[in-house]
Amino acid sequence: MQIGLYFHIPFCASKCYYCDFLSFPRQKEQERYIEALIQEIEKTSESLPLGTSVKSIFIGGGTPTVLPPFLLDRLMKAIVTHFKLEIDCEWTIEANPGTIELEKIEVLKQYPITRISLGLQSTHNDLLKAIGRLHRFEDWEESIRLIRSHTAWHINTDLMFGLPGQSFEAFKETLEIISTYNLEHLSVYALIIEEGTHFGDLYNEGKMEEVSEILDRQMYHYAQDYLKTQGYEQYEISNWAKPGHRCQHNLVYWQCEPYIGLGLGAHSLFEGKRFYNEENLENYVVAAGDLSLLRHDEEILTQKMMMEEYLFLGLRLIEGIDETDFEKKFGQSIWDTYPSQLKKWISQGALVHDKKRIYLSHYGLDVCNEIFSSFL
Repeated sequence: MQIGLYFHIPFCASKCYYCDFLSFPRQKEQERYIEALIQEIEKTSESLPLGTSVKSIFIGGGTPTVLPPFLLDRLMKAIVTHFKLEIDCEWTIEANPGTIELEKIEVLKQYPITRISLGLQSTHNDLLKAIGRLHRFEDWEESIRLIRSHTAWHINTDLMFGLPGQSFEAFKETLEIISTYNLEHLSVYALIIEEGTHFGDLYNEGKMEEVSEILDRQMYHYAQDYLKTQGYEQYEISNWAKPGHRCQHNLVYWQCEPYIGLGLGAHSLFEGKRFYNEENLENYVVAAGDLSLLRHDEEILTQKMMMEEYLFLGLRLIEGIDETDFEKKFGQSIWDTYPSQLKKWISQGALVHDKKRIYLSHYGLDVCNEIFSSFL
């Protein structure tokens, strides 16, 4: 069996105004946390069925590269010691500009990391400040220079649109500047105002407005058209890659393949069950890797639940889903299972049925959330 592994590092230099991830700036807790995470790594590796290998690794957060070099080294060493990695395993680590230093790169280079994902969001420093980012665009440029000078890692960067005060021209300029760096992968997301974030509080107080739907779609459609001219293929709603550089770890999620999340609050889908980890930092550390204490709300997935997930995750992919694969997985025809939904969305031009594949049309990408919810 091949699986994906996700490792959560909850520490960051500061909390961005839009962020609802489980993260916080508690640097004094880092060493205790990494020791507890290594204990979970050891217990998890012991619990895996014989012959299990790892096809993808993603170290996310938070900002994993806020860890000092000696803790990065401990974590990487534990991963390669306790898990069997496929020879072509994709290994990604997330980072923010300003946290990439040569000493850290030299540590990470000792391990089979293949890919780094850099948060940027915008090339405009005024917009970065407005969303609570600590770095400037110049810091991102320096991070790119260091990575390319000292590694052969493939690079993804994250961009956002629909930011407060962001004009269409500003977003257009960001895309055009970033395209000159010829990165292997781009993730381009719309800002979503989430409850419990600084922006969420401002929105509830009437001090912040969402960007208009017209401008939101104008930005998204421009990204689709422009990035295609730059040699990127859109393979998922928010993700573009140069040929051969799709993120294999995210494909594990979208194709409903098994994965295990390790670390604070990490989620897993493994052996037909879904569960998530302890979210309280002190409780996580005290558990000392005991999986019975760490894993919560274990849920055995019914066939109905698995079919729904297969559909709404698979339809995120531009290539959509294969109706033959659906029948092979679930023993029934997708047309017998969801006849009314499929007929409705195909007749409205939101879904396309072509050569045994069902996928979102250009219009369907704009109304995808409504489509997904209809299958639940």
